[in-house]
Amino acid sequence: MSSGLLGWKGECACDPDRQGLMDMPSDRPHPMLTRRAFSVTLLGAMATPFVARAFAQTPSDIRSRIANMSQLHAILVQRGDEIIVAEAPRGPGLDRVANIKSCSKSIIGLLTGNAIAEGAIPSVNATIGEIAPSIMPSNATPGVEDLTVEDLVTLRAGLEGTSGRNYGAWVNSDNWVSFALRRPMVATPGGRMIYSTGTTHILGAVLTVATGKSLLEQARAVLGQPLGIEIPAWTQDPQGYYFGGNQMAMTPRGMLRIATLMRDQGRFDGDQIIPADWIDQSTQAHTRSPYSGLAYGYGWFLSRSGFIIARGYGGQIIAAHPEKGLALAITSDPTSPARSGGYFGQLMDLLEGPVLSLT
Repeated sequence: MSSGLLGWKGECACDPDRQGLMDMPSDRPHPMLTRRAFSVTLLGAMATPFVARAFAQTPSDIRSRIANMSQLHAILVQRGDEIIVAEAPRGPGLDRVANIKSCSKSIIGLLTGNAIAEGAIPSVNATIGEIAPSIMPSNATPGVEDLTVEDLVTLRAGLEGTSGRNYGAWVNSDNWVSFALRRPMVATPGGRMIYSTGTTHILGAVLTVATGKSLLEQARAVLGQPLGIEIPAWTQDPQGYYFGGNQMAMTPRGMLRIATLMRDQGRFDGDQIIPADWIDQSTQAHTRSPYSGLAYGYGWFLSRSGFIIARGYGGQIIAAHPEKGLALAITSDPTSPARSGGYFGQLMDLLEGPVLSLT
């Protein structure tokens, strides 16, 4: 990974949640999405708190830290083939699905690599106009037809974001894809990162049109079946496109398998699930978040210490450290913010301190 764009700023004055980095326009989830979210996730979130037996080998410093993190629901850490931390001090536990929030964006990134490998999309340089012209509204912002797959997967479309203050209007609109494609251009495509779930939703629609399969079908076929993980149906927009970049659900154990996939260059249980060259491209720094300071690849955040990270609102994390042989999954209260100067900063301190020292 290129080091020039790597790093994170726990002291960042621009609060990522307040600015919409974690999808929500305020400190609480949008009420419409709360109503529309898949019932299985809501049931899991409201379940009687699960009290897991702590694994004897969990280091005391990790156990003491997570005991003091009231937002943390579950944590799994795998070193090589051995799970060395498996704790669920609160929340629905290790084996019930949780809303992974914007970790969904990283899953969309993996599905993009698969679509290119299968020939449904020619390359990351293919444009919306070439591969999915049918999603283009008649009054689309001029130039959006020339946006490339790479522009979308790196969040560099240049369009005004649908996150933050625009989020409520977007998800209450009658056509989410059209709404996103009609945002004004506020930056040069391929330039700076503009965190926007609308951008990954456009990418999800492109993947749906290009492959002829819904995101749910793709997620289950590409990741769910090969990795043996449950992927329930999640929120769909008014046109039936599955939400591209938010509201997916997995169990913590399923999230851990995604983490091992990233750690092992797209391989799982001896099979190449995602092309290794796509994993390489995904973990190169293409841009940087203006909020956290973390570098960003093809749907994945990248830390200076070598972690590859999927990050979701509230403190949902899928992470891998290939050099150290580590993979981990963390679920947290999905209704509370996780800011770089707050809970997310605590999680990064946990990863880059006690967890990294496990090797």
